[in-house]
Amino acid sequence: MVTLELDRVGARYGRREILSDATTSAIRGGVLTALVGANATGKSTLFRRIAGQLKGAGTVRLQGAETEDLRYMPQDTATSAALTVYESVILALKQGAGGWRLSASELAAVDGVLNHFGIGHLANRQLPELSGGQRQSVSIAQTLVARPKVVLMDEPTSALDLHRQYEVLAALRAYAAETGAVMILALHDLNQVMRCCSTTIALAGGGIHACGPTLEVLTPDVVRRLYGIDSRVERCSRGCPMLIVDGPAE
Repeated sequence: MVTLELDRVGARYGRREILSDATTSAIRGGVLTALVGANATGKSTLFRRIAGQLKGAGTVRLQGAETEDLRYMPQDTATSAALTVYESVILALKQGAGGWRLSASELAAVDGVLNHFGIGHLANRQLPELSGGQRQSVSIAQTLVARPKVVLMDEPTSALDLHRQYEVLAALRAYAAETGAVMILALHDLNQVMRCCSTTIALAGGGIHACGPTLEVLTPDVVRRLYGIDSRVERCSRGCPMLIVDGPAE
């Protein structure tokens, strides 16, 4: 099984420390893990540190995967490249590989990931012609086409409409279950987190405030600490947990 574990991980920009002593238990693959916290609490910084784009204190431990198996999808995926969707996914697949000749299995991988995320009909469209939501779906396909074992996605549903959010999160959950990959998604919608993510990492105060099973992490006390709001958890008619926001904490 693939696992990822943080041991006293830190990160800084110049002299300004963003994260310190970020520690987790082993985050297992096969399920979705959420990364939550208010704006500017260091979610993107933590992703960049895990991905090796930032240096810092502490250790990022991978079991069952190598650094080369990790893919990071940043929040800003805008592009003006004059490529078709199909070409852009091929480029992502062949990145770092020698030569550009495509095997039948590689072509099947491109077709498969486009269909898995419901964007096969966009294959011949130019990237600059796409809507923000369509570009985000293409970025997800680019991230997963090589079937990485560790995936970090910064707000992968932010540009999607409500129906498409549900579709994409279901497809990501299916990918995790099929491949056993560690998948960490930075998400703002805590009801999406409760519905889709088995584990949650909560950032606050420049470090990890809580990490564990989602319903054990997203308690009213933790939500108040992270976002300054009063809330409660109830069950919808289908039995799913829902976070009900009562208003700003007094």
